[in-house]
Amino acid sequence: MHLDPLAILTAFGLIFLAELPDKTMFASLAMGTRMRPLYVWFGTSSAFIVHVAIAVGAGGLLGLLPGWIVKLVSAALFAFGAFMLLRGGGGDEDEDQEVKTVTGFWPVYSTAFMAVFISEWGDLTQITTANLAASNGTWSTAIGSAAALMSVSALALLAGRFIAKRVPLKTVQRVGGLCMLALAIWSVIEIFTG
Repeated sequence: MHLDPLAILTAFGLIFLAELPDKTMFASLAMGTRMRPLYVWFGTSSAFIVHVAIAVGAGGLLGLLPGWIVKLVSAALFAFGAFMLLRGGGGDEDEDQEVKTVTGFWPVYSTAFMAVFISEWGDLTQITTANLAASNGTWSTAIGSAAALMSVSALALLAGRFIAKRVPLKTVQRVGGLCMLALAIWSVIEIFTG
């Protein structure tokens, strides 16, 4: 098992920026206002770890293809991610999900787990994680992606209201989109220079 610190940081940065303005952050914030935040975090973190495992598994399969095909698929996925972030997405921050008061570890855990597990299928961060795993290695990507997702959930639970009021989420989306666009261009350049 080889861990690449740059790959871990790349995965962390991209996934963090992509997930920050996502509906899952706001769902975590909403659940945290009505449920015990630590229990919510355990539930969301568990769901994220399952999704990261699925995504890096898919990325590992992509890694078995010839190098130029992987780079072409990576470029397309990064371009798609950039498009999704730069087009504005709209509406995610306006979605207020009504969550009933739930108490006790297992009810809170399972509610948070299911909310994230269901909503994250095919999400931009899952696609990006698979893409990064194909080109940057599975373990490094898994560690960086899981840490980013768990960090966003923790931020939402601890300081979500502060972030939503003071940091323009459109700016965060645009920075993430521009990073993904740069990675798409870089992947295309690597096809011709590698």
